[in-house]
Amino acid sequence: MSGSLTRFLGDTPFRVFLKLVIVSFLVGVMMNAFGWTPYDILFQIRDFFLHLWNMGFRAIDRFAAYLLLGAAIVVPVFLVLRLLSYRR
Repeated sequence: MSGSLTRFLGDTPFRVFLKLVIVSFLVGVMMNAFGWTPYDILFQIRDFFLHLWNMGFRAIDRFAAYLLLGAAIVVPVFLVLRLLSYRR
């Protein structure tokens, strides 16, 4: 049972818990620095979809811009992480 849980989590449960605590703390510090709350994020997501509905095709362009803007960061980070893990 423990082996399947470790395999599912990718590491031992304690180490996964510790990593989640550290990352949660860092994200909390960052959100506090920007003055964000979880509700702000939820409201921004809600507002984005309301704007998408209300503006029609112009909102699709905005969505594509957000997608490309995010991909400009996410894809290179993903590739670097994959290359670093490939060395092992």
